[in-house]
Amino acid sequence: MSQSIKLLDVVALTETIPDHKLHRGQVGTIVEQLDPGVFEVEFTDNEGRKFASLALKENQLMVLHYQPLEAA
Repeated sequence: MSQSIKLLDVVALTETIPDHKLHRGQVGTIVEQLDPGVFEVEFTDNEGRKFASLALKENQLMVLHYQPLEAA
């Protein structure tokens, strides 16, 4: 992945994880880096209640951006 994922980044799943009832595109927040390329991601509902938290690999995630990226 060309960008590094950081603590508190907002991310979306790039694949469905049926065992946890999470779908591709589901949005979560990075709450901890467990190992290089492995992150604890917390998923909450619109009221802020956590409904899932699990370790995911960097290639399962896409960082979401809310403003334009600066030109390199």
